[in-house]
Amino acid sequence: MSFHRKPTTFISEVNLKVLKLERSLTFYKEIMGLKILEQTEHTAKLTADGKTVLLSIEQPVDVISKQQRTTGLYHFAILLPNRTDLGEILNHFLQIKYPLQGAADHLVSEAIYLADPDGNGIEVYSDRAPSEWTWDNDEVVMPSDPLDAEDLLAEAQGGSWNGLPHDTLMGHIHLQVSELDKSRNFYVEGLGFKIVSRFGNHALFISDGDYHHHIALNIWNGEGAPLPQKNSVGLESFTLMLPNEEKRSKIIEQLKRMGFPVKEENNSIITSDPSGNRIHLRV
Repeated sequence: MSFHRKPTTFISEVNLKVLKLERSLTFYKEIMGLKILEQTEHTAKLTADGKTVLLSIEQPVDVISKQQRTTGLYHFAILLPNRTDLGEILNHFLQIKYPLQGAADHLVSEAIYLADPDGNGIEVYSDRAPSEWTWDNDEVVMPSDPLDAEDLLAEAQGGSWNGLPHDTLMGHIHLQVSELDKSRNFYVEGLGFKIVSRFGNHALFISDGDYHHHIALNIWNGEGAPLPQKNSVGLESFTLMLPNEEKRSKIIEQLKRMGFPVKEENNSIITSDPSGNRIHLRV
C-alpha cells in the first residue's frame, strides 16, 4: 500500500487514554483482533503483525471519563488489506452482536464504524483501487452512500475470523478541531499536507501523495470547541511518519517560524496543532 510507506507522509500509530486498561485490552484483543506487543501496569502497545505498534493505550493515574463537545479524536481508522478482510470482520461483529454505529460506501473505500468501551471512535475500512477513485478539480469524490452489507458479507466466503491480518495498517485519523482556518494553516502550510476534499465550511480532508485522506478535520463539536482536560479519556497523541530527516527538519523549521510549538520529549519530537492535538514527528 504505497500511501502508507516512504516517500509518503502517513499516520503510523495512535495513542489513547482509557478509563480501565484491562477492559480496553479485552475489547481490542477480542473484538478488534489486535495482539499485545508490550504491557506495563498502566500501558499497553498493540499490534497486528507482532512487531509494528498500531495502537498504544494508557490509563492515567487520575483519569476521568471522556469529555463531550471538545477537540480531540473523532475516530482513528484501521485499514484492512482487502475487501474480503472487511467482510470477515463485519461477519465477526455481527456474530458477537457488537453494536455498530454505522457503515458507508465512500466510493474510494468501504467502512464500518463503532466505538471502544470509552467512546473512542473507530473506523475499520478497506480501500478500492485508486484507479477507481474519481477526482474533480483536484478533489476526490467521497460521498457517504449506503454500504452493501450483503455483498460485503458474501465476499467473506464464510471463513472463520482469526483477528486482524498481519498487513493491517493505521489508515488515517479524523480529528475534532476548534477552527478550520487555523487548522488548515497548521496542517497544510506547516506540515505540508494537501487539501483533497472539502465538506462545506465544517470539514476538511487532507493527504500526502494523493491518498483520499490521511487526516480529516471537523468542527462538528462547534467552532471554538474547548480542549479536553489533560487527564480525560481520549486522544493522547498520534505519530506522523516522515520519509527522511531532511523533511522532518524542514517541517520543524516551518512550524517554529509560524509560531507553533515544537519540543523534544522522551527522545521524540512533538508538536501540537491549534486545537491541542499532540503529534509525534518520526522518521
